[in-house]
Amino acid sequence: MASTSRLDALPRVTCPNHPDAILVEDYRAGDMICPECGLVVGDRVIDVGSEWRTFSNDKATKDPSRVGDSQNPLLSDGDLSTMIGKGTGAASFDEFGNSKYQNRRTMSSSDRAMMNAFKEITTMADRINLPRNIVDRTNNLFKQVYEQKSLKGRANDAIASACLYIACRQEGVPRTFKEICAVSRISKKEIGRCFKLILKALETSVDLITTGDFMSRFCSNLCLPKQVQMAATHIARKAVELDLVPGRSPISVAEAAIYMASQASAEKRTQKEIGDIAGVADVTIRQSYRLIYPRAPDLFPTDFKFDTPVDKLPQL
Repeated sequence: MASTSRLDALPRVTCPNHPDAILVEDYRAGDMICPECGLVVGDRVIDVGSEWRTFSNDKATKDPSRVGDSQNPLLSDGDLSTMIGKGTGAASFDEFGNSKYQNRRTMSSSDRAMMNAFKEITTMADRINLPRNIVDRTNNLFKQVYEQKSLKGRANDAIASACLYIACRQEGVPRTFKEICAVSRISKKEIGRCFKLILKALETSVDLITTGDFMSRFCSNLCLPKQVQMAATHIARKAVELDLVPGRSPISVAEAAIYMASQASAEKRTQKEIGDIAGVADVTIRQSYRLIYPRAPDLFPTDFKFDTPVDKLPQL
């Protein structure tokens, strides 16, 4: 109550003509303006926001700012550090030509390793246009694995790639091992090994991938219309329900369904075009296609508009 009374006792800046009006603050000019009559009630208002100056027009490799990056809760000290830029004037060097102001490495080796991994994760995510929430989940997974030291001896880049794969599946936007491998410097086999070890170490699990997880993205990359995408989704789902593709990868089944639906429509795509999008070999698509071809009439939705009849589809 005492603190409230003290706040009430403070002088309040108001417009003399409109005392009940809520003043508008012009942050650039530092003025307090009455919205009713336009009277400048106060000037030279102190800006309590962050001091921020950028030098983006300078020809430099980085964009230095007056304030540092935001605090990173994943690091032990929050990454609250100041980096001194390279000096350019004569006052920046002593008589022997050595820099007078130098950075001191106060960051621990573990934080430095995590920072490098976080940068690699962000780079990989940017290459395949993944949103920020997946990057954050990947960073958290990597921190848990790194602190447990359960994958000692494995390269941090391999662990980061596997964490990105797990985060994509946990967030409901799965990517294939080949897609993760394409944006990293790690082999598919090594990512797969780290993936299994991480799941065991963290005692977590991921949902099983289905043909529907990839269908919309693959069809979009192939520039196929909505009708073909819906038909391919229906074909893949029916093929799984009828147990026509036992033991086949959901990705290869999805690709075979897309190939069948496109061949029955006016927007035809070749096996190579479809395989290049998903990173699946032509022979893999053909093997799955041969399994579902005999039941093709039962797989298409009833309202599908055929450009090529079912009996005229390629037999491969």
